[in-house]
Amino acid sequence: MARFIAGAVAAMLLLTGGLLWWQGRADSGKPFPQPQAALPATAVELPRGDEDAIGEAPPMPAEARPQDREARRFARYDRDRNGIISRTEMLASRTRDFRKLDTDGNNLLSFEEWAVATAVRFDTADANHDTRLTPAEFATTAPKRTAKPRCKC
Repeated sequence: MARFIAGAVAAMLLLTGGLLWWQGRADSGKPFPQPQAALPATAVELPRGDEDAIGEAPPMPAEARPQDREARRFARYDRDRNGIISRTEMLASRTRDFRKLDTDGNNLLSFEEWAVATAVRFDTADANHDTRLTPAEFATTAPKRTAKPRCKC
């Protein structure tokens, strides 16, 4: 009982100290740093070469901004282009694999269906049928990489 009370007192002291520290930071008068607005795409200039350099600087490649990459990644999942990713859209890339495992087609994956698929995968990888996978046999269980079609976004 004494440990419980000591723990509760220690927790209350830590909580009080944290609140006092937080209040002290809020009252310090230091302004919080404001996020800088992103520059418009038209204002971005490529770096120029040094004036004293001999010859011309090679052309600089245009880099994709992180916002652009994230926007493209978001657009891949947003199938109906409404600006919101639903759970159905997010999981749509997994439905084909799920349907392969769901052999009875009831949209529920039972342990038996999972076990059969796992056993079949193991049996196909075990080339010499010794119920053990060598590193070479195990390497055959890796998913096959296929060339993905280019996005027509």
